[in-house]
Amino acid sequence: MSKFTSLTQLLKHAQLRNALFGLLLLSAIFISIQRAPHQTEFSNVIFSQDVSLITQIPERRDALEYLLLAQPLSDFPRYLIKYKDQTKIISVKVPSNTHVNLEREVLLQYGIPYAIAQPEWLSANDQVLLDSPQEESFRDTLLAFLSRNFVGLLLLVLMLIGLKKGMSGMMSAVRVTPPGELHGSLDDLVGMDDIKREVRHLESMIHNRSLYKSHNIDKPFNVMLTGPAGTGKTKLAGYLARQLNIPLIQSSGASLESGLVGGGSKTLNGIYKKACAQGRCMIFLDEAQSLFMPRGRGERKWDDDTANTLLGLLDGIKSEEGREIIWVVASNFDDINSEMDEAMLRRFSVKINFRLPNKAERSELLRVFLARKDTKVIAWERLDLNAVAEITANLSPALLQSVVDRSSMIAIEENSQIDTDLLFRAFERVAIGLTDRAASADKDKQRERVALHELGHFFMQIDPLLKTGMSLAKVKEKSLLMKISTESVSKLGALGYVLSAAPETGLQTLDDLEQDVMQLYGGVAAEELFYGARGISVGSQNDIQKVTTKLEMMVNQLSMYSRSKLDYRQLKRDGVSDASVRELEQKADELYAQTLKVIGEYRGWMIQLKDVLMERYVLSKDEVFELLENLYRNGSACAQPNLLALT
Repeated sequence: MSKFTSLTQLLKHAQLRNALFGLLLLSAIFISIQRAPHQTEFSNVIFSQDVSLITQIPERRDALEYLLLAQPLSDFPRYLIKYKDQTKIISVKVPSNTHVNLEREVLLQYGIPYAIAQPEWLSANDQVLLDSPQEESFRDTLLAFLSRNFVGLLLLVLMLIGLKKGMSGMMSAVRVTPPGELHGSLDDLVGMDDIKREVRHLESMIHNRSLYKSHNIDKPFNVMLTGPAGTGKTKLAGYLARQLNIPLIQSSGASLESGLVGGGSKTLNGIYKKACAQGRCMIFLDEAQSLFMPRGRGERKWDDDTANTLLGLLDGIKSEEGREIIWVVASNFDDINSEMDEAMLRRFSVKINFRLPNKAERSELLRVFLARKDTKVIAWERLDLNAVAEITANLSPALLQSVVDRSSMIAIEENSQIDTDLLFRAFERVAIGLTDRAASADKDKQRERVALHELGHFFMQIDPLLKTGMSLAKVKEKSLLMKISTESVSKLGALGYVLSAAPETGLQTLDDLEQDVMQLYGGVAAEELFYGARGISVGSQNDIQKVTTKLEMMVNQLSMYSRSKLDYRQLKRDGVSDASVRELEQKADELYAQTLKVIGEYRGWMIQLKDVLMERYVLSKDEVFELLENLYRNGSACAQPNLLALT
């Protein structure tokens, strides 16, 4: 038997493993004590790694004879300090990142004079580059070795100890729930008649297995649930298991990502064995989108092993033990919007795609969520659920419930009832987060810039409506604006925002997408209009990132500016070509120049709205349009002919 085999056998004993772990832990404590900041004297040099010797230089500035930096671009630069009242040079060794901070925050901030140590000086004083006396003891050598390799040794031992525990830990996260403890109903899917039909068809398939077997369809119920998060996929799995009166074995895609080679595959096989022991049951893998990604493209090849194992299990291992197992796998992505593994998709004979609720369904969902509360806490006579449904476009049922729950918290805090206005505020809290007026109260210059930036977004939002000749009243009716604010938002890291109701997701055309880009550019263009091309602030970063993403999709993915309708991303696996970048720049230049021209037409209105916004911090939709109407009546409207139809 080889030495390595013997070592492996020894490490299988828990006592030896624990003893080795304890030994390494004690070594770590000993090393940490030994490596506390200290000084070692050698000849005319004092060696140290104590950064406080550098931070105290400004206090001893008058006594400083000279300060040199040795090897400033290395991993461990040296500070060579010589004081007039000392005969020895202090050599302080620091990591490179610490050196950068010290140079900026100590030397440059306090104007400490220093120079780079020249090679000839270092040759004459080579002792300053040593760590300690040249003759090190055996203990020092051992300490240095353990110090350098301690993390690696510790990780090796922990991996050996945790390998088995890790596998058992992952399996402990797998829950088996008997049907009597499961909840859920098709009534939870408010509206959604298309999805309900699919679910009833699935139930029929499972109940009438013999009929499908006569058609040579032996296993018709590998089920794939797709759709945005919070649309009810997990609830549906529980409902199905309860309806079929079978236990539910639930796990998640995250529990299969162990980071250990073969870990996910072993966990899947463990889940399968647990299911076989149950007999007839349902396995539900939630949030498993990573398993649907094309194999062979990731750096972690063991992820492919997990997917390959799932493929085999879904294929129906031709044995009696797994014939009664129903597989249900949920993903937040689908094969229409994301590239998925074809072999994996073929394993699913049933695919149910969940969607976001439409306006009528959102209104009904809000009513259902509110109806669960005590009637006295809701002011039904002041509640317009259609108006709330209008502003909550593209919200999932889970997020709608969050809005209702947030409204309860606000109502309790203010000792009030839930009405339309309170639900609007709850939606704002969910979408935006907490706002803070005090954070920017003394920053008038910043607030002025933010006000103009946000007004730029607003005017680019309503410009297409104004250009059609609509009256301001009609523009207000169609505008999605809710409010313009110069209050800071910690959740977004922003000093202001325009809150608008999300438009219903639809089939956007090139004109629609270009208008989206120009609306995003509105804030940047407003800053350039009032502060010049060099006055654009970093507050435009998020807008520019969104523009880049949208234009990349328009140019490369949809080839909207080319007669050849191709997805150029598939032809550029190795990166974006120079020609593609030039085309993106050209379209960005055109749209930004157009935005800058349009925003200039509203300069007068922006100045006057800015002054009011600075005073009030926040302007609601009603307040914004009331101000616009007053400006127009008082003769302050823009003079361009195409805006004279505002009356």
